[in-house]
Amino acid sequence: MEFVRRFERQRRRISLLTATTVALLGIPQAVAAAVPAEIAARLGNDLTPTGAERGANADGSIPAWTGGLTDPPAGLGYQPGMHHPDPFEGEAPLFTITPANMADHADKMTGTTKALMQRYKDTYFMKVYPTHRTCAGPESAYAAIKQNALTGELAEGGNGITNAIHSKPFPIPNNALEIIWNHMMPLSIFKATRQFAAAVPTSSGNYVHFTVQDEAIVAWNDPKITKVEQLENVWAKYIAHTLAPARSAGNVVLVHETINMAKQARLAWFYSPGTRRVRRAPDIAYDNPGTNTDGMATVDSLGGFNGSPDRYDWTFIGKKELYIPYNNYRLGSDKVKYDDYIQPYHINQEYPRYELHRVWVIEANLKPGTRHVYQRRRFYIDEDSWGIVATELYDTRGELWRVQENFPMTAYEVPTCSGIGGTSYDLMGERYLIGGLINEEPPINYFADELNEDRYTPASISKLSGR
Repeated sequence: MEFVRRFERQRRRISLLTATTVALLGIPQAVAAAVPAEIAARLGNDLTPTGAERGANADGSIPAWTGGLTDPPAGLGYQPGMHHPDPFEGEAPLFTITPANMADHADKMTGTTKALMQRYKDTYFMKVYPTHRTCAGPESAYAAIKQNALTGELAEGGNGITNAIHSKPFPIPNNALEIIWNHMMPLSIFKATRQFAAAVPTSSGNYVHFTVQDEAIVAWNDPKITKVEQLENVWAKYIAHTLAPARSAGNVVLVHETINMAKQARLAWFYSPGTRRVRRAPDIAYDNPGTNTDGMATVDSLGGFNGSPDRYDWTFIGKKELYIPYNNYRLGSDKVKYDDYIQPYHINQEYPRYELHRVWVIEANLKPGTRHVYQRRRFYIDEDSWGIVATELYDTRGELWRVQENFPMTAYEVPTCSGIGGTSYDLMGERYLIGGLINEEPPINYFADELNEDRYTPASISKLSGR
């Protein structure tokens, strides 16, 4: 609490970033994010360069951050173009949480894992491993983050960012909206390509998986850009091209993500080989069904949360030490096949790895007079990466409807805090979506220098389809 008292004396404002949980009382959602120079100076000192607490927790079960994984670990034999070998292969779990001992660990479980364990008492468990704070980024990202702390602000209504550029805009956040923007803005990736699979298993475990090639140019992290105004309000351009199954093959989605959504909403287009036409797709937003999800996820829940936050009031709940998915190299290994972990009701819990980490907990409640299938949403966000690792999604009756998990890992050759997919569970329908699978696909290319802006136009995407 000493940090809060100093901050109140200096600026009469409250920062979220404290050694203990601090309530955000009386702070408007659109408050400026910029912090005094003496507070920003903590970045890279008692705080990590991205704004997490550098030190260990009280009993040492969460170690101090010592720089993360910034190179391929020695002895792994990693070469560019490989799937990432697991630096912790062979490490034994500390313990396993089951319905029988869940009560002993409940204070360190997310609402997501509690709900899954209660729903699937005969088959669900969690293997908890030693904590490794592997998240890391390049020095250029750290320098940008420190500058953003001094200048970055939310746009009017919190629906965008101003006076920041590159990496995370609000390393010392003042409210929950700034935290969700930290999640949405990538740490360091500029150009990347990927091929991934997604599936929605039946209750018998059968599935047909979608195969998608996607790619992005993240102009927000373009090293040639020095001011946010140069982006002309588009911070990323994204293409998703569906390759399989046959009924969906050839569909192409193009998205231009806007940085100030109060000025211009997301721009999106869809090409269908059936009509051979490109059309505007304003429905690629909010609670419309996500592409290739079989209705199991809304557009704005993909990746945990994306797009405009304007339909919700955002609240900071607390900062906690929780068991969350982490260092999930095994889930992305080319030694593991999709059939190994896609099973009825939930994925095979032999494969996810859980560790104890500090987590921001924030909540979004639907504003009066607005519409969304989720009345309330709770998010668990890793302090080192600012990535959403778990969510709880409540329906319009206030009942817990869906929960999600994302599986982070560090791409140590970049370096960047990345991930290898995620799950979305329908607790009422007992179905789930798993997406972002790369085991049987080529490795992710984080250095796709061949991508150029000419590719990301409505006129160009029909040529990608080949149909």
